[in-house]
Amino acid sequence: MQNTKTIKLGKIKIGGGNPFVLIAGPCVIESEKSVMEHAEKLKKVTGKLKVPFIFKASYDKANRTSVNSYRGPGIEKGLKMLEKVKKAFDIPILSDVHSVEEANLGGNVLDIIQIPAFLCRQTDIVVAAGKTGKIVNVKKGQFLAPWDMENVIKKIESTSNKQIIITDRGVSFGYNNLVTDLKALIIMKDYGYPVCFDATHSVQKPGALGGKSGGDSKFIPYLSKAALCCGADVLFMEVHKDPSKALSDGANMLKLSELESVLKSLQNVEKACKG
Repeated sequence: MQNTKTIKLGKIKIGGGNPFVLIAGPCVIESEKSVMEHAEKLKKVTGKLKVPFIFKASYDKANRTSVNSYRGPGIEKGLKMLEKVKKAFDIPILSDVHSVEEANLGGNVLDIIQIPAFLCRQTDIVVAAGKTGKIVNVKKGQFLAPWDMENVIKKIESTSNKQIIITDRGVSFGYNNLVTDLKALIIMKDYGYPVCFDATHSVQKPGALGGKSGGDSKFIPYLSKAALCCGADVLFMEVHKDPSKALSDGANMLKLSELESVLKSLQNVEKACKG
């Protein structure tokens, strides 16, 4: 397993043997007040521990289980709120896109454009994201093998964009369940780009509650520690001050008040693994 190339985002160095970077935030933008509050508290915790931090929230959850589920404020309002977060707290921002048009619009505001797992094979979207020149984070579909991501990487590279992060979020295991095969991080890292472990979606149970997904957040710290020992350069966590009241993915989110202790333990594990 090799060290990946280093991708620079302002003062943040992603990959290349640098300390792990945290991508974190609520699953979806619930309101401007909520997104600002979460961003402020996340910056405070990560700043205290000196953990490089990128804020994440979705302006639209386009793949909700039920047609009646909350999706978000939409791209126009959502990007304005994310831009406000970026300026108010001086932190880079990430959100996911679902079409070529959204990739083009997102490229004007976002620092990292994320390709959702279900869309990772959609060539037009992946190429459009690459053409923005922004960092592209692609989530490996839960239906793909890790070596299948080489073709996704080549699609982005075809645009001359080599600012790429590859994320693992588990693989489908029967019905309504995901499992994490940590070998995937090692395999994907050998393609030369930083790899990210999505610690919260990996403990999700898609559609398990009928009209919405379930999950088991107690496994987040354990899988995150294992991922760092397997070479993860980035950790992705959806965090909420009260997951029980979150409008999306509450069952698999980390409680904000628990984040500091989790990050401290992860820093200790990383030091030990890099020994």
